[in-house]
Parts: sequence; C-alpha cells; structure tokens
Amino acid sequence: QVQLVESGGGLVQPGGSLRLSCTASGIIFSIYSMGWYRRAPGKQRELVATITSGGSTNYADSAKGRFTISRDNAMRTVYLQMLSLKPEDTAVYYCNINYRATVGGRIFPSWGQGTQVTVSS
Repeated sequence: QVQLVESGGGLVQPGGSLRLSCTASGIIFSIYSMGWYRRAPGKQRELVATITSGGSTNYADSAKGRFTISRDNAMRTVYLQMLSLKPEDTAVYYCNINYRATVGGRIFPSWGQGTQVTVSS
C-alpha cells in the first residue's frame, strides 16, 4: 500500500504564493516520476507539472514561469511552489507518483486525496 499526504493548500489573494508538498510512504522500491494535477470546478483534471527521478520537468503552459516543481528523493517528497497566483488557479490539486514496489516490477500510479487552493480577494 502506498499513501500520499498532501499539504500547503489554502486561501490566497491574487498575486500571492503557496507551496504544496506531498510525501509518499508505504511499499515503494523506487519512484519514477512525481507530479501535480488539478481539477477546477466544472472542468476535467489537468496536468500542472511533473518531475522525473532524474530531475527532468514538464509544465503546463498555464504554469510556466509561475510554478516550480521540485523533489527530494530521499524524503520521497515533491513540492510545487506557486507564485503570482490567479483566480483561474483555483482548483483541487492532486499529487501523483508513478512507482515500482519491487525491483523490476511494474510501474503503478498512486494519487493523493487532493488539497484545495483558492485564489480570491
């Protein structure tokens, strides 16, 4: 079993910043990639940013220049630093990892419960 614990969401004014964290625990041999997705009210879940074990990153166009994803492999933790937040960033943010439970085993996805980010004045 793998658990993802997210933190850092909340209410912030436009132009403000937040830092999300997500820590993975459980039966994990290795984590290939970690990332953040979000679902805004009335919309489908969408990619925000991902990062591989080697540090390669990928960002949605809406996140480029404002958000930074990073990870601490030893702590099995991924972060999302969000700057210059806009009302359209309001969403539930979900942490995702793709991991192996055993050497050479399949890669499985796991999702967190989500943390609410609200950008409003």
